[in-house]
Amino acid sequence: MRVGIVSDGKYGERARERLKERFGVEWILVDYPSSQILDEVQLELPPCDLYLSYVRHPDVALEVASKGVPTLLGVSFGEGFLRQARERNPLVLAPPTLCSLEGNTGVRAFDEFARFFGKPRFELEVRGGKLVRLRLLRESPCGSTREASSTLEGRPASPETVRYFGLRVGENCRAPTFGRTCDRELAEVVQARELARALVEAGAVPAEEFESLVREMEGRYAQRERLLLGGVRCGGG
Repeated sequence: MRVGIVSDGKYGERARERLKERFGVEWILVDYPSSQILDEVQLELPPCDLYLSYVRHPDVALEVASKGVPTLLGVSFGEGFLRQARERNPLVLAPPTLCSLEGNTGVRAFDEFARFFGKPRFELEVRGGKLVRLRLLRESPCGSTREASSTLEGRPASPETVRYFGLRVGENCRAPTFGRTCDRELAEVVQARELARALVEAGAVPAEEFESLVREMEGRYAQRERLLLGGVRCGGG
Protein backbone atom coordinates (compact mmCIF):
# COMPACT_ATOMS: atom_id res chain seq x y z
CA MET A 1 0.00 0.00 0.00
CA ARG A 2 1.17 3.53 -0.79
CA VAL A 3 0.49 6.28 1.77
CA GLY A 4 0.73 9.95 0.90
CA ILE A 5 1.59 12.11 3.91
CA VAL A 6 0.40 15.63 3.17
CA SER A 7 2.07 18.29 5.33
CA ASP A 8 2.63 22.03 5.35
CA GLY A 9 5.93 21.46 7.13
CA LYS A 10 4.99 21.50 10.82
CA TYR A 11 3.66 17.98 11.41
CA GLY A 12 4.15 14.57 9.86
CA GLU A 13 7.91 14.00 9.75
CA ARG A 14 7.91 11.52 12.62
CA ALA A 15 4.99 9.65 11.05
CA ARG A 16 6.95 9.47 7.80
CA GLU A 17 9.81 7.67 9.57
CA ARG A 18 7.45 5.16 11.20
CA LEU A 19 5.32 4.51 8.13
CA LYS A 20 8.34 3.88 5.89
CA GLU A 21 8.94 0.71 7.88
CA ARG A 22 5.61 -0.75 6.69
CA PHE A 23 4.42 1.02 3.54
CA GLY A 24 5.56 2.90 0.52
CA VAL A 25 5.42 6.58 1.48
CA GLU A 26 5.03 9.78 -0.54
CA TRP A 27 6.08 12.90 1.38
CA ILE A 28 3.91 15.70 -0.02
CA LEU A 29 4.75 19.25 1.06
CA VAL A 30 2.16 21.96 0.43
CA ASP A 31 2.15 25.66 1.24
CA TYR A 32 0.55 26.99 4.42
CA PRO A 33 -1.69 29.88 3.27
CA SER A 34 -1.42 33.22 5.03
CA SER A 35 -5.13 33.94 4.53
CA GLN A 36 -7.75 32.34 6.77
CA ILE A 37 -10.27 32.04 3.93
CA LEU A 38 -9.28 30.88 0.45
CA ASP A 39 -11.40 31.43 -2.64
CA GLU A 40 -9.86 28.51 -4.47
CA VAL A 41 -7.41 25.74 -3.66
CA GLN A 42 -5.72 23.63 -6.29
CA LEU A 43 -3.58 20.69 -5.25
CA GLU A 44 -1.84 18.19 -7.48
CA LEU A 45 -1.27 15.08 -5.37
CA PRO A 46 0.52 11.92 -6.52
CA PRO A 47 -1.66 8.81 -6.74
CA CYS A 48 -1.80 6.94 -3.42
CA ASP A 49 -4.01 4.34 -1.75
CA LEU A 50 -4.40 6.51 1.36
CA TYR A 51 -3.73 10.13 2.26
CA LEU A 52 -2.69 11.07 5.79
CA SER A 53 -3.26 14.81 6.11
CA TYR A 54 -1.34 16.92 8.61
CA VAL A 55 -2.15 20.25 6.97
CA ARG A 56 -3.31 22.99 9.36
CA HIS A 57 -5.54 25.02 7.04
CA PRO A 58 -9.12 23.69 6.73
CA ASP A 59 -9.52 24.72 3.09
CA VAL A 60 -6.36 22.85 2.13
CA ALA A 61 -7.39 19.80 4.16
CA LEU A 62 -10.79 19.87 2.45
CA GLU A 63 -9.09 19.85 -0.94
CA VAL A 64 -7.01 16.82 0.11
CA ALA A 65 -10.20 15.02 1.13
CA SER A 66 -11.89 16.01 -2.13
CA LYS A 67 -9.54 13.80 -4.15
CA GLY A 68 -11.83 10.86 -3.39
CA VAL A 69 -9.06 8.74 -1.88
CA PRO A 70 -9.43 7.29 1.65
CA THR A 71 -8.14 10.10 3.87
CA LEU A 72 -7.09 10.18 7.52
CA LEU A 73 -7.05 13.58 9.18
CA GLY A 74 -4.11 13.89 11.54
CA VAL A 75 -5.20 17.49 12.13
CA SER A 76 -8.96 17.85 12.35
CA PHE A 77 -11.25 20.86 12.54
CA GLY A 78 -14.37 19.66 14.34
CA GLU A 79 -17.68 18.04 13.48
CA GLY A 80 -18.86 20.62 10.97
CA PHE A 81 -15.71 20.28 8.92
CA LEU A 82 -15.92 16.49 9.00
CA ARG A 83 -19.50 16.54 7.72
CA GLN A 84 -18.47 18.88 4.91
CA ALA A 85 -15.49 16.69 4.00
CA ARG A 86 -17.64 13.55 3.95
CA GLU A 87 -20.11 15.21 1.60
CA ARG A 88 -17.26 15.36 -0.90
CA ASN A 89 -15.66 12.06 0.05
CA PRO A 90 -17.37 9.56 2.38
CA LEU A 91 -14.00 7.88 2.96
CA VAL A 92 -12.68 10.45 5.44
CA LEU A 93 -11.81 9.58 9.04
CA ALA A 94 -10.95 12.02 11.81
CA PRO A 95 -10.15 9.88 14.85
CA PRO A 96 -10.10 11.68 18.22
CA THR A 97 -6.36 10.99 18.06
CA LEU A 98 -4.49 8.89 15.52
CA CYS A 99 -3.54 6.57 18.39
CA SER A 100 -7.25 5.79 18.88
CA LEU A 101 -7.73 4.43 15.35
CA GLU A 102 -8.93 0.83 15.16
CA GLY A 103 -9.01 -1.48 12.16
CA ASN A 104 -12.74 -2.04 12.03
CA THR A 105 -13.89 0.33 9.28
CA GLY A 106 -14.50 -2.13 6.45
CA VAL A 107 -12.39 0.09 4.15
CA ARG A 108 -9.32 -1.78 2.98
CA ALA A 109 -6.90 1.16 3.06
CA PHE A 110 -7.92 2.24 6.58
CA ASP A 111 -7.84 -1.29 7.93
CA GLU A 112 -4.47 -2.08 6.34
CA PHE A 113 -3.05 1.10 7.88
CA ALA A 114 -4.54 0.13 11.26
CA ARG A 115 -2.86 -3.28 11.21
CA PHE A 116 0.29 -1.46 12.30
CA PHE A 117 -0.70 2.07 13.37
CA GLY A 118 -3.44 3.34 15.65
CA LYS A 119 -4.65 2.25 19.07
CA PRO A 120 -1.71 0.40 20.65
CA ARG A 121 -1.65 -3.37 20.97
CA PHE A 122 0.98 -5.10 23.07
CA GLU A 123 2.45 -8.57 23.32
CA LEU A 124 4.07 -8.87 26.72
CA GLU A 125 5.52 -11.28 29.22
CA VAL A 126 5.58 -10.88 32.98
CA ARG A 127 7.76 -12.88 35.36
CA GLY A 128 8.18 -12.34 39.06
CA GLY A 129 5.80 -9.40 38.94
CA LYS A 130 7.92 -7.53 36.38
CA LEU A 131 7.58 -6.81 32.69
CA VAL A 132 10.40 -8.81 31.12
CA ARG A 133 9.38 -8.54 27.47
CA LEU A 134 7.17 -6.15 25.53
CA ARG A 135 6.58 -6.09 21.79
CA LEU A 136 4.43 -3.58 19.92
CA LEU A 137 1.87 -5.14 17.60
CA ARG A 138 0.36 -1.75 16.77
CA GLU A 139 1.60 1.72 17.68
CA SER A 140 0.89 5.39 17.22
CA PRO A 141 2.16 6.75 13.88
CA CYS A 142 3.91 9.65 15.63
CA GLY A 143 6.22 7.30 17.54
CA SER A 144 4.98 8.16 21.04
CA THR A 145 4.06 4.53 21.82
CA ARG A 146 7.50 3.30 20.84
CA GLU A 147 9.32 5.97 22.82
CA ALA A 148 7.10 5.61 25.89
CA SER A 149 7.35 1.82 25.98
CA SER A 150 11.12 1.68 25.44
CA THR A 151 11.83 1.90 29.18
CA LEU A 152 9.09 -0.42 30.47
CA GLU A 153 10.99 -3.71 30.49
CA GLY A 154 12.18 -4.44 34.01
CA ARG A 155 9.50 -2.31 35.64
CA PRO A 156 6.82 -3.75 37.95
CA ALA A 157 3.57 -4.88 36.33
CA SER A 158 1.62 -2.35 38.37
CA PRO A 159 -0.79 0.58 38.05
CA GLU A 160 2.14 2.90 38.76
CA THR A 161 3.94 1.61 35.66
CA VAL A 162 0.80 2.16 33.58
CA ARG A 163 0.56 5.74 34.83
CA TYR A 164 4.27 6.24 34.13
CA PHE A 165 3.75 4.98 30.58
CA GLY A 166 0.87 7.43 30.09
CA LEU A 167 3.02 10.34 31.21
CA ARG A 168 5.78 9.25 28.84
CA VAL A 169 3.26 9.16 26.00
CA GLY A 170 2.35 12.76 26.79
CA GLU A 171 5.99 13.80 26.73
CA ASN A 172 6.40 12.37 23.22
CA CYS A 173 2.99 13.21 21.75
CA ARG A 174 2.75 15.88 19.05
CA ALA A 175 -0.86 16.80 19.80
CA PRO A 176 -1.45 20.11 21.62
CA THR A 177 -2.35 20.18 25.30
CA PHE A 178 -6.14 20.60 25.59
CA GLY A 179 -6.47 21.01 21.84
CA ARG A 180 -9.78 21.85 20.23
CA THR A 181 -10.26 18.59 18.36
CA CYS A 182 -7.52 16.38 19.79
CA ASP A 183 -5.12 16.76 22.67
CA ARG A 184 -2.19 15.24 24.45
CA GLU A 185 -4.13 14.23 27.56
CA LEU A 186 -6.50 12.14 25.47
CA ALA A 187 -3.53 10.37 23.85
CA GLU A 188 -2.16 9.58 27.32
CA VAL A 189 -5.49 8.09 28.41
CA VAL A 190 -5.98 6.04 25.24
CA GLN A 191 -2.54 4.47 25.28
CA ALA A 192 -2.22 3.88 29.03
CA ARG A 193 -5.65 2.24 29.07
CA GLU A 194 -4.52 -0.21 26.38
CA LEU A 195 -1.40 -1.17 28.33
CA ALA A 196 -3.52 -1.79 31.44
CA ARG A 197 -5.94 -3.88 29.40
CA ALA A 198 -3.09 -5.93 27.90
CA LEU A 199 -1.71 -6.72 31.35
CA VAL A 200 -5.11 -7.89 32.55
CA GLU A 201 -5.96 -9.89 29.41
CA ALA A 202 -2.58 -11.62 29.49
CA GLY A 203 -3.33 -12.83 33.00
CA ALA A 204 -0.08 -11.26 34.08
CA VAL A 205 -1.62 -9.74 37.18
CA PRO A 206 -4.93 -10.16 39.04
CA ALA A 207 -7.65 -8.26 37.23
CA GLU A 208 -8.79 -6.49 40.40
CA GLU A 209 -5.46 -4.66 40.59
CA PHE A 210 -6.27 -2.88 37.36
CA GLU A 211 -10.06 -2.82 37.23
CA SER A 212 -10.40 0.49 39.04
CA LEU A 213 -7.56 2.00 36.99
CA VAL A 214 -9.12 0.86 33.70
CA ARG A 215 -12.54 2.18 34.77
CA GLU A 216 -10.95 5.49 35.70
CA MET A 217 -9.21 5.70 32.33
CA GLU A 218 -12.30 4.70 30.39
CA GLY A 219 -14.29 7.36 32.23
CA ARG A 220 -11.68 10.00 31.43
CA TYR A 221 -11.55 8.84 27.82
CA ALA A 222 -15.34 9.05 27.39
CA GLN A 223 -15.40 12.47 29.05
CA ARG A 224 -12.64 13.80 26.81
CA GLU A 225 -14.40 12.46 23.69
CA ARG A 226 -17.63 14.22 24.68
CA LEU A 227 -15.81 17.48 25.32
CA LEU A 228 -13.81 17.33 22.11
CA LEU A 229 -16.29 15.84 19.68
CA GLY A 230 -19.76 16.48 21.04
CA GLY A 231 -20.34 12.77 21.54
CA VAL A 232 -19.60 11.86 17.91
CA ARG A 233 -16.92 9.22 17.40
CA CYS A 234 -15.27 10.58 14.29
CA GLY A 235 -12.93 7.63 14.02
CA GLY A 236 -15.67 5.02 13.82
CA GLY A 237 -15.84 4.67 10.03
